[in-house]
Amino acid sequence: MSATPSPFATDIRPLVRRFGKAPEDWQRQDLVDLCMEDGIRILNLRYSALDGKLKELRLPINNRAYLERVLSAGERVDGSSLFPGLFHTRESDLYVLPVYRWAYLNPWAPDELEIVCRFADRHGNPAPTPDTTLATSAARFGERTGAELHALAELEFYAFTRPTDERFPGKAQSNYHQSSPYLHSRELADEVLRCMSAIAGNVKYCHSEVGYIGQLPSHLAEIDGCRVEQHELEFDLMRIEDLGTWLCVARWLVREVANRHGASVTYLPKLDEGMAGSGMHVHLAIHRDGVNVMKGADGELSDEALALVGSVLQRAPALTAFGSTVAASYLRLVPGQEAPTRICWGHQNRASLVRVPLDFAVDRRLDQVVNPSETGAYPTSLARATVEYRSPDGSAFPQLLLAGIATCAEAATPEDAARAAGLEAKPSTDLDQFAELPGSAVAAARALVDDRAFFEERGFPAALIDHVAHKLEAEQDEALAEVLRRLPASERLRESRRLMHKDLHKH
Repeated sequence: MSATPSPFATDIRPLVRRFGKAPEDWQRQDLVDLCMEDGIRILNLRYSALDGKLKELRLPINNRAYLERVLSAGERVDGSSLFPGLFHTRESDLYVLPVYRWAYLNPWAPDELEIVCRFADRHGNPAPTPDTTLATSAARFGERTGAELHALAELEFYAFTRPTDERFPGKAQSNYHQSSPYLHSRELADEVLRCMSAIAGNVKYCHSEVGYIGQLPSHLAEIDGCRVEQHELEFDLMRIEDLGTWLCVARWLVREVANRHGASVTYLPKLDEGMAGSGMHVHLAIHRDGVNVMKGADGELSDEALALVGSVLQRAPALTAFGSTVAASYLRLVPGQEAPTRICWGHQNRASLVRVPLDFAVDRRLDQVVNPSETGAYPTSLARATVEYRSPDGSAFPQLLLAGIATCAEAATPEDAARAAGLEAKPSTDLDQFAELPGSAVAAARALVDDRAFFEERGFPAALIDHVAHKLEAEQDEALAEVLRRLPASERLRESRRLMHKDLHKH
């Protein structure tokens, strides 16, 4: 009798195949043996800073003893440089500690191992940084509910390329799921898909989105006159703490791939008037004992799911401060652009702040709808119910946004479920009856400050709340909509583009 094949033998992730076990079971010795046996010469410690960008500390693998030391106790870094305002220069040392399950091979250098790290203070305790805030929030949810909060994100971005010819032009606002030869940056997107799948595993797809601009005017030479195409990289459900890590890695990876293709990319929430903005929608699911519990026996949202929705809606104004952090965010959050402006939820309603999308839980076999002669066994685990939080964009603080969402989930109550039941927006319902989201970065900062006690009581450092609020207040955009409305059309367009493009590579 032949042996049962390992479930890891066909995994797309090289290290999963190499070690023959899931990432959460990886040990330090697995990584040491890999480096010694496979000729790995560089260990690259990765971590995100307060600007959301992925940093690096590149170390030579001198010998086994040195590698053991680094993988055991990490290295020292300057916290005041990585997190300005959170750590004083007088006591700024932090440890970066490798998280073994977040190791991956560099896609372009086979002799480099990369590992995403967490931060610890001088006493070896988790430092008050965004990674700790997210980990704490996820743990609190688990302790209170006995469940795990899983999430996926839709990372949208625009790719800028210089046209080499004028064949196969696109059409504005019509690039959704476009294919080659009408999709000119497909090779870039394909490499993102291949690389990110090999790194994280939990990737659903990368496809072209609605946005297309044949020639973008800009005051920035890097993008002025470029052809612009919008893409979306979507993850599959995973533990929310892991999503925070892979989002930061993905945002680095997309830029690195673009650079290798001679292109540029941005996660800016808006590029031009009348053109699709880029969001970063987050889907949420509660799992208990490995089972998705978002739906009840009647096929409707469970009480737990309704409570989650109601809690997110209750804190929506403050959450906006973590997910929409620049003036351009609020030029995206306008009616008529599939972007939410009101605090409500609905089934399949893309104008709602929280949406319940299709979940593959139907009463009949979907394969036989179009393949009536199919007789093979039908998978029993296709349903994957989620609720989708739609206001965040690429300017978000990824780990703080997810921490805020996890905090809302942890605090959810039956009263939140009842509140959600009264806030459901039907597709035909006039949305004006619902409360508005903040209309500016300054208003979002005010909402966060007003609600800061809720977050601080649940583990958010006060200094992080202050940092986010100050960053949003610096946008000085509270009267922006009125200022732009009063300008002549050509001047308004020029000023809007200046505001939209000012943060091209800030996040």
